[in-house]
Amino acid sequence: MTRIVARPVPTRAALLLEQQGLHPLLARLYAARGVTDKAELDYELKSLLPPAALTHATDAAVLLADAIEADAKLLIVGDYDCDGATATALGMRALKALGADVDFLVPDRFKLGYGLSPEVVDVAARQSPDLIITVDNGIASLEGVARAREHGIATLITDHHLPGSALPDAECIVNPNQPGCAFPSKCIAGVGVMFYVMLALRAELRERGFFAERPEPNFADLLDLVALGTVADVVRLDRNNRILVAQGLKRMRAGRLQPGIAALFKAAGSDARRATATDLGFRIGPRLNAAGRLADMRLGIECLVTDDPSRALQIAQELSALNVERREIESGMQETALALLAQIDADAAAPGIALFDAGWHEGVVGILASRIKEKLHRPVFAFAPSEGGLIKGSGRSIPGLHLRDALDLMAKRAPGLLLRFGGHAMAAGVTVDAENFAKFRDLFATVAGELLAPADLTRTLETDGGLEGGYFSLDVARLLQAEVWGQGFPPPLFVDEFDVEQQRVLKEKHLKLRLRKGNTRIEGIQFNFAAQPGARTRLAYRLDINEYMGVETPQLMVEHLE
Repeated sequence: MTRIVARPVPTRAALLLEQQGLHPLLARLYAARGVTDKAELDYELKSLLPPAALTHATDAAVLLADAIEADAKLLIVGDYDCDGATATALGMRALKALGADVDFLVPDRFKLGYGLSPEVVDVAARQSPDLIITVDNGIASLEGVARAREHGIATLITDHHLPGSALPDAECIVNPNQPGCAFPSKCIAGVGVMFYVMLALRAELRERGFFAERPEPNFADLLDLVALGTVADVVRLDRNNRILVAQGLKRMRAGRLQPGIAALFKAAGSDARRATATDLGFRIGPRLNAAGRLADMRLGIECLVTDDPSRALQIAQELSALNVERREIESGMQETALALLAQIDADAAAPGIALFDAGWHEGVVGILASRIKEKLHRPVFAFAPSEGGLIKGSGRSIPGLHLRDALDLMAKRAPGLLLRFGGHAMAAGVTVDAENFAKFRDLFATVAGELLAPADLTRTLETDGGLEGGYFSLDVARLLQAEVWGQGFPPPLFVDEFDVEQQRVLKEKHLKLRLRKGNTRIEGIQFNFAAQPGARTRLAYRLDINEYMGVETPQLMVEHLE
């Protein structure tokens, strides 16, 4: 069951925004998202939170500046998702621009797992680095940092994940979520943290007179990487994150983007001059993520660090092929999962669901968990076999259940059950012995039932109410697409009743509609539809643009149909 509610619109705020020059529709939408003054929509770089406000960013800058001046060997240890890849590429580009001796290492997710583990440090030690810099990981790597000390290697942790009860004994930790950090943007992505550290480093070197005889790099040119990693990691778009994304999109649209990102746009058949956050989240990010899911994220990072457009396009095409393979694997896994769930009524499903199949692919279980979560509106863990009799699960949650906190509670109730775990409120990972899957499944259902209120188990779709017929136009669709929307600052979703003049099914899974509201007619499409409407229907939809044979027309992207 889905409950549709309209976001309340504070009338005074909407009127003020309109009086300050905003389009009436935008004024209404922004007021409903808590914006009270047009100044909050100032996305210029000068409005960013200062790097010095991020705890230990200045200390990290001193550590890195000393290392550069000493010609020390630096090694970035990244992560195998889009946030980790963009953070690694940003670090490589920024540090090389400053003359640093720097290389990178990304763990093999299937052999070494996530983060700065002792095994990863042993591999890193073969390159004899003086300093390891983690990006998008490391806050929970107590054993890995200890192993680095044994090797005589210093560590700088840059991360954004939630810490455990203890912090690693690193030379420096930069993480807005570590105890005592007052940085307001707690939801900044890993690539954003690294960007801030590089800004602090440049400022430190400037004070040392480092640029007296060499050009000072413009790190704003790296904001396309920041925007991509931020959107793809689905972090909440608070104002600071919206500034980072807006500035990155601005540069993409102006043609000022890394050759690798330009190649990814081309491989996706998208025009970077019209780049939107949706493009980053659903077209570019998945292609980059495919490398980490099915192959080696070094391929994705190489795409982002190369300055050779031909090489970048070659890699981007390889990544697109991997993404097609990923979709095919995911489709087969989803069929198996749905067969497992065929006897479960969505409204009667357990409060928390865990699924396992010996034929599932470890790199794709996160996407599978997300799909099942959307179908049943339940927090879901999907597990795949790993090495040594272990299974690895990836979880996705719903509002009302903090997934990492749920795992922490499970670890306390059943010591030894969870061999490793970590993550965020809405996404987390866990490793257990295969023989303990049933125990995990039952305990997760129990804990989820305790932490979720009954109302949380009903899907609630927040909308922006109806959309006037005069707004069903290309100009308004472009107006909405030009703004920055995303997690925590959702894109406009409208709800209206329509007469259905025509409907047909495309490729056996997509529903194409011709709709009429009053005197206005418009096309609509629902991907992977579940039911067809009658002669009249109520739809929750987004106003979008359909491009066919070079001709653009407005269309409705249907998210829910009654």
